[in-house]
Amino acid sequence: MIKSVVIVGGGTAGWMSATYLKAAFGDRVAVTLVESDRVSTIGVGEATFSTVRHFFDYLGLEEREWMPRCSASFKLAIRFQDWRRIGHHFYHPFERLPVADGFTLADWWLQAGVRDDRFDKQCYITPWLCEAQRSPRLLDGSLFAGGLDGSLGRSTLAEQRDQFPYAYHFDADLLAKFLAEYGTARGVTHIVDDVVDVGQDERGWITHVRTKEHGDLAGELFVDCTGFRGMLINKTLGEPFESFQDVLPNNRAVSLRVPRAPGAGVNPYTKATAQGAGWIWTIPLSERDGTGYVYSDEFCTPEEAERTLREFAAPGMEDLEANHIRMRIGRNRRSWVANCVAIGLSSAFVEPLESTGIFFIQHGIEQLVKYFPDQRWDPVLSDCYNNRVAHAVDGVKEFLVLHYRAAGRDDTPYWKEAKIRRMPDGLQERLAVAATTLLDDATIYPAYHGFETYSWNTMLLGLGMEPAGPRPALAHLDPKRALEEFAGVRRNAERLVAALPSCEDYLATIHAKA
Repeated sequence: MIKSVVIVGGGTAGWMSATYLKAAFGDRVAVTLVESDRVSTIGVGEATFSTVRHFFDYLGLEEREWMPRCSASFKLAIRFQDWRRIGHHFYHPFERLPVADGFTLADWWLQAGVRDDRFDKQCYITPWLCEAQRSPRLLDGSLFAGGLDGSLGRSTLAEQRDQFPYAYHFDADLLAKFLAEYGTARGVTHIVDDVVDVGQDERGWITHVRTKEHGDLAGELFVDCTGFRGMLINKTLGEPFESFQDVLPNNRAVSLRVPRAPGAGVNPYTKATAQGAGWIWTIPLSERDGTGYVYSDEFCTPEEAERTLREFAAPGMEDLEANHIRMRIGRNRRSWVANCVAIGLSSAFVEPLESTGIFFIQHGIEQLVKYFPDQRWDPVLSDCYNNRVAHAVDGVKEFLVLHYRAAGRDDTPYWKEAKIRRMPDGLQERLAVAATTLLDDATIYPAYHGFETYSWNTMLLGLGMEPAGPRPALAHLDPKRALEEFAGVRRNAERLVAALPSCEDYLATIHAKA
């Protein structure tokens, strides 16, 4: 049995890994986390998938315990602003499409006589809640979507059956601190020190990490959470990193922590606003906004990016400190090499457009538990792990490239380049299908990558890449049930907007209780 794990690096990746391993294995596996107090983390405000609920439930944490401590708020969707054209927006929600007579409302929306200019508001309830700044929970804590509430217990991403209607925004630094308290109280050994060397045996496997003040920390399995540095996986073990820059050009970001104007309310969505050389994120936390400009340095300098961000998000607030970040876009050829597993930015990153950073951490640590080794170190386990991780990352890469390829913008050199940049293998075939008909489960990226068919079609329709026409079969069907479904969406949306509290009011209640 493997009885000792050493995690190098803290932050969100390190502490999510440490607490999850401890929740999974208890005292049967000793978990040590070593982090330097001189190494800053990347996170300035994180947005997540709705599947992150599995992580918190696995640890036995309720929202009222951790959300107030982490400046957390709700995320019901991503609002894509100005991607199709300046002034246009649409929402990518956590909500599956209703179905009428075997066809989704997106299919019916394409049928003549049914559609208007906002498919998302006709097909989904979520955009209505977003624009009214509504909380997904009533003041008594109950969820607006009946039947989806309650703890998932020790469940994983693979067991996701229903689409939960929201995710979270939170301050990544505060979440790491919260999980550090949670983890150390449950037996994680926490060492604050600088790692100055890495020991290896004759096979090249890691035997220990040497720290400045605490000496050698030995272990059997090592987890690299050192971020873009890849101290163990890349620098020590020499695993090659495969860049995605040929298909995803954004490689830099600049961020600000911006005070929220009084009376502005709390938007329950992440906002991605297209810019001349990239896009700006706006992540509303409970008490402030995290914002940043993700861009390509082929088309924009860091100085230009910072100036654009300040003018957009914080005019007149020159005292706010800007954080400039060089992003390593791509993945390791293998994320598990010898007795080392890379999780988080040291494993892979594909830019933050669809909030996949936390998802990759959660997926990686879940797969590590699933394929956890013993003293035999059977290579089948590490091969399965590497295949699962690679598939998830490559699927997200393809989904993100679709965003740029399908976007209606072509008014700057950056957006013109997005139309002709190389596409990942397989995406060309999928877009050829999408030119004729909406995608289905058999025509999206086949391996698990976190995004369902409705997400692919939502982005295609929202960005303006519509099929040439509706499915021919619909001309032979009575649209009565579809029209009833459309009317039901609007009716339910209006009812919920009237019944639900604002996000600001709901968050105030759980802060008061905390």
